[in-house]
Amino acid sequence: MDLTSLLIVLVVGGIAGWVAGLIVKGSGFGIIGDIVIGIVGGILAGWLLPLLGISFGGIVGSIIASIIGAVILLLIIRVIRRAT
Repeated sequence: MDLTSLLIVLVVGGIAGWVAGLIVKGSGFGIIGDIVIGIVGGILAGWLLPLLGISFGGIVGSIIASIIGAVILLLIIRVIRRAT
Protein backbone atom coordinates (compact mmCIF):
# COMPACT_ATOMS: atom_id res chain seq x y z
CA MET A 1 0.00 0.00 0.00
CA ASP A 2 1.47 3.32 -1.01
CA LEU A 3 1.12 6.64 0.78
CA THR A 4 -1.79 7.82 -1.36
CA SER A 5 -3.82 4.69 -0.64
CA LEU A 6 -3.10 5.00 3.06
CA LEU A 7 -4.26 8.62 3.11
CA ILE A 8 -7.45 7.70 1.24
CA VAL A 9 -8.19 4.92 3.74
CA LEU A 10 -7.63 7.31 6.65
CA VAL A 11 -9.81 10.06 5.16
CA VAL A 12 -12.63 7.68 4.18
CA GLY A 13 -12.46 5.98 7.58
CA GLY A 14 -12.46 9.31 9.34
CA ILE A 15 -15.54 10.51 7.49
CA ALA A 16 -17.27 7.18 8.06
CA GLY A 17 -16.43 7.18 11.77
CA TRP A 18 -17.70 10.71 12.19
CA VAL A 19 -20.99 9.94 10.42
CA ALA A 20 -21.37 6.63 12.28
CA GLY A 21 -20.84 8.48 15.55
CA LEU A 22 -23.70 10.80 14.59
CA ILE A 23 -25.93 7.84 13.66
CA VAL A 24 -25.18 5.78 16.77
CA LYS A 25 -25.74 8.23 19.59
CA GLY A 26 -24.26 7.62 23.01
CA SER A 27 -21.26 5.54 21.97
CA GLY A 28 -19.05 7.64 24.26
CA PHE A 29 -15.82 7.35 22.26
CA GLY A 30 -15.43 10.98 21.19
CA ILE A 31 -14.43 12.18 17.75
CA ILE A 32 -11.00 10.50 17.75
CA GLY A 33 -12.42 7.19 18.93
CA ASP A 34 -15.18 7.37 16.33
CA ILE A 35 -12.63 8.05 13.59
CA VAL A 36 -10.55 5.05 14.67
CA ILE A 37 -13.69 2.92 14.76
CA GLY A 38 -14.57 4.26 11.30
CA ILE A 39 -11.21 3.12 9.95
CA VAL A 40 -11.60 -0.32 11.52
CA GLY A 41 -15.23 -0.43 10.36
CA GLY A 42 -14.11 0.39 6.83
CA ILE A 43 -11.67 -2.50 6.90
CA LEU A 44 -14.42 -4.73 8.30
CA ALA A 45 -16.87 -3.64 5.59
CA GLY A 46 -14.25 -4.08 2.88
CA TRP A 47 -13.85 -7.68 3.97
CA LEU A 48 -17.42 -8.60 4.94
CA LEU A 49 -19.63 -6.94 2.33
CA PRO A 50 -18.06 -8.63 -0.72
CA LEU A 51 -18.51 -11.99 1.03
CA LEU A 52 -22.22 -11.17 1.26
CA GLY A 53 -22.33 -10.22 -2.43
CA ILE A 54 -22.66 -6.49 -1.75
CA SER A 55 -20.30 -4.13 -3.53
CA PHE A 56 -20.13 -0.38 -3.94
CA GLY A 57 -18.06 1.44 -6.53
CA GLY A 58 -16.02 4.60 -6.28
CA ILE A 59 -15.11 6.80 -3.37
CA VAL A 60 -18.74 7.46 -2.41
CA GLY A 61 -19.37 3.72 -2.35
CA SER A 62 -16.31 3.26 -0.16
CA ILE A 63 -17.62 5.87 2.26
CA ILE A 64 -21.06 4.20 2.35
CA ALA A 65 -19.52 0.78 2.96
CA SER A 66 -17.27 2.21 5.67
CA ILE A 67 -20.23 3.88 7.36
CA ILE A 68 -22.10 0.57 7.36
CA GLY A 69 -19.07 -1.19 8.85
CA ALA A 70 -18.50 1.52 11.45
CA VAL A 71 -22.16 1.53 12.53
CA ILE A 72 -22.11 -2.26 12.89
CA LEU A 73 -18.88 -2.06 14.88
CA LEU A 74 -20.24 0.69 17.15
CA LEU A 75 -23.39 -1.35 17.82
CA ILE A 76 -21.33 -4.45 18.64
CA ILE A 77 -19.12 -2.44 20.99
CA ARG A 78 -22.21 -0.94 22.65
CA VAL A 79 -23.67 -4.42 23.28
CA ILE A 80 -20.36 -5.67 24.71
CA ARG A 81 -20.04 -2.61 26.98
CA ARG A 82 -23.57 -3.11 28.33
CA ALA A 83 -22.90 -6.81 28.97
CA THR A 84 -19.91 -6.07 31.19
